[in-house]
Amino acid sequence: MAVEHDKAEIIEILNLYGLALDAHQWDLFDRIFTEDVIAEFGPAGAAWTGLETFKRSFADFHDTLDSHQHTMMGQVVHVDGDKANAFSYGNWLLVREDAEGGPTWLGTGWYDDELVRGEHGWRIQRRVCRLMSWSGNPSVPEPHREHNPDMAMNVLRQHAEAGKVAFLKAIQAK
Repeated sequence: MAVEHDKAEIIEILNLYGLALDAHQWDLFDRIFTEDVIAEFGPAGAAWTGLETFKRSFADFHDTLDSHQHTMMGQVVHVDGDKANAFSYGNWLLVREDAEGGPTWLGTGWYDDELVRGEHGWRIQRRVCRLMSWSGNPSVPEPHREHNPDMAMNVLRQHAEAGKVAFLKAIQAK
């Protein structure tokens, strides 16, 4: 039952991310990510090392939007002692009311996470996020400081075949 409890805790963390982001509750990122997190976000066209830098950048970017909603789903989790891997799908609706060409942009993609268990429970230590498709106005997620959106489609099958999906490598190693 310990592994099932770990999986439930990890799924809770994955879901908390969307709520923290959409509510602009950046301190909740402390419950989700490690201090030394490496966050590589293709949809933002950027990567960050360190929780404070990551939080600042996400706050700066999301403050420029009028609204946004991040939906996490389809989570699968593999636990191996004090390390775990998780994979999930996401939808990201971004709204900028004054954007010429329409106020919304909808992206879909996936997250490939590596987690560690520490004194405060499970935290994401490395997150890779990839955009699979998008629709709407591409000027809504306009560049902002280090955010330079990469609108290229990332086919999961191709990443898997290239050995670039940590979750698949973790479950295939068993």
